[in-house]
Amino acid sequence: MTTKSIILKLLRYLLIGCLLLLAGFPVYWMVTTALSVNSQLYGTGQVVWPQPANFPDLVAELGKVPLGRWMFNTLLIASGGTVLSLVLGSLAGYALSRFRFHGRGIVGFLLFMTQVVPEALILVPLYAMFITFGLLNSLTGLVLANVGFSLPVACFILKGAMDAVPYEIEESAIIDNCPRFSVLTMIILPLIAPSIAAAAVVAFFAGWNEFLFASTFLMDGSLWPASVGLASFVGQYETPMSAVMGAAVVFSLPAIVFFLLIQRKIVAGLTAGAVKG
Repeated sequence: MTTKSIILKLLRYLLIGCLLLLAGFPVYWMVTTALSVNSQLYGTGQVVWPQPANFPDLVAELGKVPLGRWMFNTLLIASGGTVLSLVLGSLAGYALSRFRFHGRGIVGFLLFMTQVVPEALILVPLYAMFITFGLLNSLTGLVLANVGFSLPVACFILKGAMDAVPYEIEESAIIDNCPRFSVLTMIILPLIAPSIAAAAVVAFFAGWNEFLFASTFLMDGSLWPASVGLASFVGQYETPMSAVMGAAVVFSLPAIVFFLLIQRKIVAGLTAGAVKG
């Protein structure tokens, strides 16, 4: 190994270490803040190292709010939106990829336009629709609202992956009298599993980080997701920063672990339809 390659390798590891430090520092600071008391945060100043002795006080503070219920609602919203987006996105993506019909380009354009319109712009019309259909103050309505924004993304990701699957494979199954739906579920979808994982991550995090629709459509505190619950900690005269950061750590860790477990599939899925061959 030459001196130049050794230096390049050291620089690469140094860069990776700096990136890890930058990415992990916010989590470390949240943990440190959560394990500090208000007298330190607003008086003498926050300490640099976490203080485990303050952990019982943090647990007691978080026990005053239904954090477990909020986390369950968040998981329900994220998982429900993910499943619905994948089911509808796979059907729509297959139709756009394999069928030629009038208005196909318009359908794709309209799906793209849903990503251009800001959520806040349709908040009032959507609120009126929810009142009409009885979906206000309902987790079901919130899931449907999230699907409206995550479905087009899932559809485009899956369509791009399906375009890269050779049509000859599908023709062989059709010649053997395999129904179209079976072709999709038993042949196409297993071949684009990385793209399904990528679409699932996009839809999951869209639901996991939901705040605008949830804070507008949900009036019952027991139906709040954790994002809205965290915002409720902010008071008029005082904000318990240690409790806020403790709840933020609980809210962030499942998403971080979930991302680390499937990050390879995310990259593979997002690039699956980028190159044909």
